[in-house]
Amino acid sequence: MQSFLQKITLLLLFTGARFSMAQIKFSASVSAQQISKNEFVQLKLSVENAKQVEQINPPQFKNFTIVSGPNQESGMTMINGDVTQFVALNYILKPKSPGNFTIGAATAKADGKELRSNSVTVQVSNTLAANNSGGSSFSAPFSGIDPFADAAPETPFRDNILKKGENAMEKVSKNMFVKVDLDKSSCYIGEPVIATYKLYTRLKSESNLVKNPSFNGFSVIDLQQPDNGSYRREKVNGRDYNVFIIRKAQLYPLQSGKLDLEPAEVDNNITLIKEEYLNRQNNLMDDIFGESADAIPAEGLENHKVTLRSQPAAVMVKPLPELNVPAGFKGAVGNFSIQAQLEKNNFTTDDAGKLKIIINGEGNLQLINSPEIQWPKGFEAFEPSASDDYIKTTVPVSGRKIIDYPFTVAEPGNYTLPAVKFSYFDPRAGKYKTDSTGPISFTVAKGTGKKPAIVAVNKTGNDNMLDKFISNRRWVISTVAILIICGLIFWLSYDKKKETALAKAKEDATALRVAKQEPEKVVVIEEKNWLEKVSYLVHGEDSTAFYNELNLALKSYLAHKLNLPVQTINKKSITEELDKKNIAVLTSIQLQQILNDIELQLYAPFAEKEKMQELYNNTAAIIQLLDTYKN
Repeated sequence: MQSFLQKITLLLLFTGARFSMAQIKFSASVSAQQISKNEFVQLKLSVENAKQVEQINPPQFKNFTIVSGPNQESGMTMINGDVTQFVALNYILKPKSPGNFTIGAATAKADGKELRSNSVTVQVSNTLAANNSGGSSFSAPFSGIDPFADAAPETPFRDNILKKGENAMEKVSKNMFVKVDLDKSSCYIGEPVIATYKLYTRLKSESNLVKNPSFNGFSVIDLQQPDNGSYRREKVNGRDYNVFIIRKAQLYPLQSGKLDLEPAEVDNNITLIKEEYLNRQNNLMDDIFGESADAIPAEGLENHKVTLRSQPAAVMVKPLPELNVPAGFKGAVGNFSIQAQLEKNNFTTDDAGKLKIIINGEGNLQLINSPEIQWPKGFEAFEPSASDDYIKTTVPVSGRKIIDYPFTVAEPGNYTLPAVKFSYFDPRAGKYKTDSTGPISFTVAKGTGKKPAIVAVNKTGNDNMLDKFISNRRWVISTVAILIICGLIFWLSYDKKKETALAKAKEDATALRVAKQEPEKVVVIEEKNWLEKVSYLVHGEDSTAFYNELNLALKSYLAHKLNLPVQTINKKSITEELDKKNIAVLTSIQLQQILNDIELQLYAPFAEKEKMQELYNNTAAIIQLLDTYKN
């Protein structure tokens, strides 16, 4: 670190810049204050305006795992000859769990002074980032790099010298450009393409990514970025360039046809040195960090801001073959195998069984749907739940997807689940393939008659919810209509009673004030206890009833608070109304988290009893918090 700062000091002498006498500043910052639980966040600890940085001590990362770091970064900025330099440590962190976390203050020692940074907060949501998020919260790791800062011990390019009569912009165009490389220009739907955006340069500059390309028509997984200051040499048309990766991603096409890739745009602040001001040896650029470097006055420098844009690129996506498509094919592209196993091979009619399907391999794992199971007669099946265990940095994505299918059996006996088939398209072979599990036998003993505790959307045999709705649509529509009418009657009656009570209370208060000749007082009507019914269930054994009542109570309260009909209550309408009422964003996020937690318990195969008290307390707290906002 000391040797690097010595180089920076000598470089300032070379450019003739005036180092500003600003105070030393030590700060901590994060790339994003809100991330999903599967994203990364970058922490930067930066010391500015110090002549000598002796030590930077990071804080504890008890709620995060260090993915990369510490990575050293150094640089400087120059505005009208005033220079600010900095030394920083960067860490790429991954959260261990959802929650609101504070990363404590770091300490440093610079110019003989003890420094302490600010603390930073990161909110980690319990949701998974969308595919196009890339699992990374920092979209511009390239931001602010100096292509010549602390460069490798290679001879620096001399192209920053502007000769007499030479056009500066022509010089930039010859020595600096942005391009995108594709590992293939044609592929099948679901077959990955690697797109790498690069900055090629022979000039000294400060560069920032100002337009990060989006990829319409693709599922996107960003590959891990290199460190900010790292680069490599590449030869283009016989000339060497320093090459920086702007963005590298694997793209999974979702549709056929020509799919265009958006360009990347990079702003560059370039400093050129007029040749006539190099009054020392001609190879001064080769000795840029040497002690014999002469100072260049401000009039000997030319600063130019140039925006570079990559050329258009496109991928031709071929549709999957229409011949010989297997009956169970659902869009899997790659090379896969399938396994099946039961959680236990012996259980009673009181218990729920669980079939586990494991799909291994490489390909578009993130897009694979759950295979259909042919359940034997007498089985009652429930909606499956899936979890992922794959590596996004491999191309294609490799690993496995695990799907759990809960089910119950009404009668005791010996049963056999038929083989489960999984079909996929192999792009290398150019044909469809099918893998299959073996049949699984198990025994169900007679139980006591107690119904298994499963809360899920019912799905019996080969009938799905759509089939049931279609076959019973008249009954379903009638029931929904009756519920809506009853709800409207209830709320109209409730509002009418409340208005009558309020009016009577005001009349009584007015009469009393006149009789006693007292000033008018505000009459407060006692608020309803929305969780009254829920409070009787929180310590009970029926978790299903508890979560249903809690969900109903919270949504009824929100309908009342936000002046919305109960049947229109959803996450979108709640967020819009909270925003209209200027309710804090953090409060809105906390409410959405509670709603998500309740829904998770409602539709999970097994409702968690141990979560009942926690969710009840959280719901009561958010209602109390929302009540502090006036309607």
